[in-house]
Amino acid sequence: MLNQFYLTELYFGGNSSYSDDIFKIQKRIIRIIMNSSRNASCWQLFKDLNILPIQSQYIYSILLFVTKHKDQFLSNSQVNKINTRQTFDLYVPTENLTVYQNGVCYSGIKIYNHLPTAIKDLSDDKNKFYLALKRYLFHNSFYSLEEYFNTYFTIIVTLYILLFILTLIIVLRLLM
Repeated sequence: MLNQFYLTELYFGGNSSYSDDIFKIQKRIIRIIMNSSRNASCWQLFKDLNILPIQSQYIYSILLFVTKHKDQFLSNSQVNKINTRQTFDLYVPTENLTVYQNGVCYSGIKIYNHLPTAIKDLSDDKNKFYLALKRYLFHNSFYSLEEYFNTYFTIIVTLYILLFILTLIIVLRLLM
């Protein structure tokens, strides 16, 4: 399932010991191109240049691999007959070996399952999926996998805070 092209392409992303060094070099080059100071944040610079940070490139590459070989993976509906919200997610095998958990297939499943549902729904139409995925990654410019996996949590917390504030405003208006 995994050929030499993907091994070389994905080696410098994800869990590689070189990915941090490559990311620092990438940011340095972005600052030079944009004539920015050494301490300037690159987050907006990546967006302005339409360039994905190394970790976002890793996420993009691994998701292309998963969607290209989606028939090689089981879905939760094939393993578990109970209808849940994760029915159409890919099945995450229970493996305790760190070597397997750091591998492309396992990481790919976890990264794919964390995609927004609207993007996952497009995975059967490759062109629409690739465009939506790139748009999503360009918009967020993830600097790390942890940041990618924490995206939903941040959005949910923000929504709950906004809901709480709106509720307070309504209650205060009713009391006046």
